[in-house]
Amino acid sequence: MSRTIVAVNAHPDDEALLMSGTLAKAAAAGHRVVLVVATDGDLGMTSAEFRSANGPALADRRLTELQASAEALGAARVDYLGYGDSGMDGPIPPDINGRTRLLRADVHEAAERLATILRAEQADVLIGYDANGGYGHRDHVRVHEMARLAAAAAGTPWLLEATIPRDLLARTVEIVAKVYRFPPSFDVTSFRRAFSSAEQITHRVRVGRCVAAKRASMAAHRSQAAADGGADRTLAMFLRLPDPIFGWVFGREWYVDATGFAPGEVVPPRRDRCSQGRAGNLVPDVFADR
Repeated sequence: MSRTIVAVNAHPDDEALLMSGTLAKAAAAGHRVVLVVATDGDLGMTSAEFRSANGPALADRRLTELQASAEALGAARVDYLGYGDSGMDGPIPPDINGRTRLLRADVHEAAERLATILRAEQADVLIGYDANGGYGHRDHVRVHEMARLAAAAAGTPWLLEATIPRDLLARTVEIVAKVYRFPPSFDVTSFRRAFSSAEQITHRVRVGRCVAAKRASMAAHRSQAAADGGADRTLAMFLRLPDPIFGWVFGREWYVDATGFAPGEVVPPRRDRCSQGRAGNLVPDVFADR
């Protein structure tokens, strides 16, 4: 049975890292996949080439890159909610080009924009972020809040939150740090506080057959792999991985079933969830670990 899966992200390129394998797998299985992005990503780090006054603004370029990513994944529709990037930290920058910074917008109004899409699509599943917003970007936390509010308002049957087991991620980053020199600003220990604990995770999706689509999704976001002065970007490093290693690193994606939880509410361990065992009843079988 064909289902509709809506995935909401904070910035263009966020879909590529956490959920693109699942989305490609779903689309290949005949499910309808809709990508929604909250902000234009105009404050994303990049090189002078992509900020050139002679070319399109970074925001427009990044939205164009999102379209290319969607095509690589087989998504049927892309929607932009119309907000500006809030930046990682510090004072919220002024609004620009009529685009309110996401953190300055009313969260309920933003959630209603998303809920409108969910109703129009009669979505079966909404994918958002966990309560930490993944690695903690404040726009990601706001999207987490929006997704929980929107799923409740639209009556979307299932809300899954993309994440990574934090212990696994921390160990992986520490191993990589032994052979790869991360930028000085990169805090290797930060991942011990990010994402979700393994015991909260309810869905592990094997996406090995779709890693080529995942790589293509990442590669579509060229501006986010670029930096000045020979500096290295994490996305660029991922794209240089040989296929076997890329497949090992990105061959699985993880989700927390957050259906019915309020924004910021901590999801208890899966063994304590009364909803355990519902998997497969409403959620498309793409979320089964096979």
